[in-house]
Amino acid sequence: MPATQPIPKGFNTLSAHAVVKDAARAIDFYKKAFGAEEVMRMPGPDGRTIMHAELKIGDSTLMLCDEMPGCRAPDPAGGTPVTLHLYVQDADALFNQAVKAGATVTMPLSDMFWGDRYGKLKDPFGHQWSIATHKEDLTPGQIGLRARQFFSQMPGKA
Repeated sequence: MPATQPIPKGFNTLSAHAVVKDAARAIDFYKKAFGAEEVMRMPGPDGRTIMHAELKIGDSTLMLCDEMPGCRAPDPAGGTPVTLHLYVQDADALFNQAVKAGATVTMPLSDMFWGDRYGKLKDPFGHQWSIATHKEDLTPGQIGLRARQFFSQMPGKA
């Protein structure tokens, strides 16, 4: 029998665990928006809430649960200081799929100075997502030059 691995199969060193209001609805949304596959769902002691669920998105696992004592979900109207970032083959396709599923655009997709096609969304549960496709490999110097050019063109700059 092989030795137990310290990082379970299907997980990476860092994996997100989101707390939401109405985890069952969130699971359905993440399936529609991001093509998530449900790996497992464990009901809470009351039989209605979800104590733990795991979704596969690309090569990563997103864990989630319903709000409960000690685990508070963000206010969907207020948001969260954390962004869940997805690198995908086609940012435009997934971004549009997520919007169609009910996500709100907070930053439209655009080609960014660091070499990614990048945009941001807020899901109906208050979590912020960024979606990107890496388009160019750039040196730190190239990124710095492009950043200065980008910020010099922002409104309010002389």
